[in-house]
Amino acid sequence: MVDFGEILEAIGDFGLFQKLILFGLAFPNTLLPFHLTSLIFNQGSERQRCNTDWIFAVGPNLTLEEQLNLTIPRHQDGSLSTCTMFAPVDWNLSAIREYGLNDTIMCINGYVHDYSVYKSSIVSDFDLVCDKANLVGLAQTVFMAGILVGSLLFGPFAESIGRQRATQIPIAIMAVFTFVTGLSPNIYFYMASQFIVGVSYGGFRVNCIVLATEWTGKTKRSYASCLTQILGGFGQCIQAGIVYFNRDWRIAQFIMGSPFVIVAIYIWFVPESARWLLDRGKTEQAKQLVLKAAAINKRTVPDILLEKLKEEKTVERGGIRALLASAVLRKYFFSIVFAWCALNLAYYCLSLNVGKYGLDIFLTQFIFGLTEVPGHILCIWLLEAVGRKASLISTLLVGGFICLLTLAVPQGGAIAVTVLVTIGRFFMNWAGSICNVYVQELFPTSIRQTAAGLGATATRVASMLSPVVNMLAVLHWTIPTLVFSSMALTGGTLAFVLPETRSTELPDSTEEAEGKRNIKVTRKIEAPKMEDSKIIMTTKL
Repeated sequence: MVDFGEILEAIGDFGLFQKLILFGLAFPNTLLPFHLTSLIFNQGSERQRCNTDWIFAVGPNLTLEEQLNLTIPRHQDGSLSTCTMFAPVDWNLSAIREYGLNDTIMCINGYVHDYSVYKSSIVSDFDLVCDKANLVGLAQTVFMAGILVGSLLFGPFAESIGRQRATQIPIAIMAVFTFVTGLSPNIYFYMASQFIVGVSYGGFRVNCIVLATEWTGKTKRSYASCLTQILGGFGQCIQAGIVYFNRDWRIAQFIMGSPFVIVAIYIWFVPESARWLLDRGKTEQAKQLVLKAAAINKRTVPDILLEKLKEEKTVERGGIRALLASAVLRKYFFSIVFAWCALNLAYYCLSLNVGKYGLDIFLTQFIFGLTEVPGHILCIWLLEAVGRKASLISTLLVGGFICLLTLAVPQGGAIAVTVLVTIGRFFMNWAGSICNVYVQELFPTSIRQTAAGLGATATRVASMLSPVVNMLAVLHWTIPTLVFSSMALTGGTLAFVLPETRSTELPDSTEEAEGKRNIKVTRKIEAPKMEDSKIIMTTKL
């Protein structure tokens, strides 16, 4: 059976065919950040007060200031109470002014929300304030849980149904439920819809990179992961602009959903991974795709390779059991997953504190998205210049150390802290791109998607724990930074056990993935008959 790397060399390992696939799978990643950033913008402002219009029945000419002074209690700092009001009484206005109201109760006639920043948000539409304020955080957690389920479901699922279907189905679901979310009549419907969006988000995100990677040659494999991250950075900037110019969260949802309709149409034309088809023994389908790719790239496939494609290949057992059965692959898996979890924990701990850095939320989000773009462009160069192993180690160690440096900044040094946090977040995001590439190259085709899916699932657990880690600040303000920084440093140290995979073919068998890439093997390839002699070629995997 011919190696797929030889096929890619013959048909062109990064021709027009691969570029079309890469763009088609990477472009939706411009839209995916819309869902993540909407978690911040949709919740809007929590500034509100009780509706006390009852007093207009006895004083219809009262000014707003007089109304609030008579009906809303104030805190010691002079600010209005957001969740309590004075109990209504059956008095005339003169008596109310003379004696005042003293009995306080919770709001009984609804709330008056602050619309100075947002015209509409889930907080104002669903009254998620006071005793319901915790539902905002719960909605965020539900969405993140959906991403976790999607990664867990569609990762291993792609080993049986294929990479193609595992990218198409999530996009179709996401296109529908992005609109459905905007029609939510209550918070519970909103959370259910967002959970399904999260499932589709996780399913597509974990599969699109693998599908693009398996069609790409060894010198350009980093493009799939880094381009998706670059477009994701642009997506964060675009979303900040969408919400800045349109402060109604429902209309923003419909604007977000429109591009997904286009993606949901063209995604059905993205071809299956020929590498996966060969691994499953579907050689005829793989052959047709190889010929199609060669035609688009204006290349000719040698007959000898086509003949080799027809040879039967033993289908390797895939799944979680196969991944954990090998001691070497098990070591690789837990090392890369720990590093991946550590950087995600740090990334989200820093990102969720965006409102504590002193800048305007729209500007801060725009800066965060914009700084990711050059980071991932540099990542493409770094991965090929110094390799995967050195890149991952250096980004985690440097990023973790920079995060620790924030503890050395004196209290009140907001500018210095913001600069260090932005740099630390930059390195963690950088490390994320490296892990996305690395995890594809460490494992064989039969379990590649399982490893990527389980790894992505573990990272989502880490991201869900980030709010909990940030809450440890109530014990001492340094604890969250110490936790995620030390984990990043540990992850960078564990990466030393991983092998270097730069400029090597993707492993198609467990034997190759276990580190036997660099062992010389002799393979017999029959050339066209030359007086019944055979040419024996020695190749190096």
